[in-house]
Amino acid sequence: MTSFKHTLRKYSWDEVLQSIFSKTEADVRSALQSRKRDLEDFKALISPAARPFLEQMAQQSKTITKKRFGNTMQMYAPLYLSNECQNICTYCGFSMTNKIPRKTLSDAEIIKEAEFLKSKGYDHILLVTGEANKTVGVDYMCNAVKLLRPYFSNISIEIQPLDQDEYERLIENGLYATLVYQETYHRETYKIHHPKGKKSNFDYRLETADRLGRAGIHKIGIGALFGLEDWRADSFFTALHLKYLQKNYWKTRYSISFPRLRPFSGGLEPKVEMTDPDLLQVICAYRLLDEEVELSISTRENEIFRNNIVHLGITSMSAESKTNPGGYMVDPQSLEQFEISDERSTEIIAKMLSETGIEPVWKDWEKSW
Repeated sequence: MTSFKHTLRKYSWDEVLQSIFSKTEADVRSALQSRKRDLEDFKALISPAARPFLEQMAQQSKTITKKRFGNTMQMYAPLYLSNECQNICTYCGFSMTNKIPRKTLSDAEIIKEAEFLKSKGYDHILLVTGEANKTVGVDYMCNAVKLLRPYFSNISIEIQPLDQDEYERLIENGLYATLVYQETYHRETYKIHHPKGKKSNFDYRLETADRLGRAGIHKIGIGALFGLEDWRADSFFTALHLKYLQKNYWKTRYSISFPRLRPFSGGLEPKVEMTDPDLLQVICAYRLLDEEVELSISTRENEIFRNNIVHLGITSMSAESKTNPGGYMVDPQSLEQFEISDERSTEIIAKMLSETGIEPVWKDWEKSW
């Protein structure tokens, strides 16, 4: 049975990083001029040698994005259902070792949160939980998806990795997309940050997208948590993962997100800092590598950066996010998973987009039947 695990084992992290840092100005110019870019071109575009070409990369990224996606921005909102978790993760406010009040929303509370988001205009929501399979396992999630189907056209999830048959159950109940981040593709570093719980199984998490592809999910979102390891290497392995998935599960659509470490209860300083120009560079590099992939930015980023990036490659963004269960209406004071940076309201974000010539789109594309 096919698995990205076998592809990843063919690569050395150190050799990939060395290859990226060895790219020259000539390699960057060649990548910018190429009509069909490959992963070697991508290495050049995320290399230090590409930094003087950032403006040129941004303009090319803008042109490609407008050609493929038009002047639109898909809007979504996260709906946190639970902060209960059985894992220890060094960077997360929901980690099992953090002594915080735990909460899982009831049916009535889920509906109350949903009605608030619907009143804001959202038709695409992302359900988020900690990883506690007994409390918020597949039965709980199937029930939540069924509850919310009358309210939203598109329901995505960002929860614990599941088995293929469990994803098939969720799809039958109306699940549209699943986001699952590897956090880092560096096996040893991954082990340091995930010492206990089901999430400590690197290979099981790595093969989640394969299980989703075989289950026939409409869209898969992947990415790395920038700050755990060198962002350039993790970006390359995310791109490698993307190309593998597109080849093997070609009926599925794909998105990439760009979370950077944010402050939370417990705190973790990034091992490798990723600056705003770094993040802009990698976003543009992904767009130049792949015209079709959706690129998403969350409220982790500040409003100045988000205002500037909306024309340069991003096709999906959240607004007015709460990262705590019940954070919109039920229990605004419950502990957040991480601190958001852009706290503007949905209305202000929509107005900003409209004033810059971008139409907010409140649901993802419909699946054809």
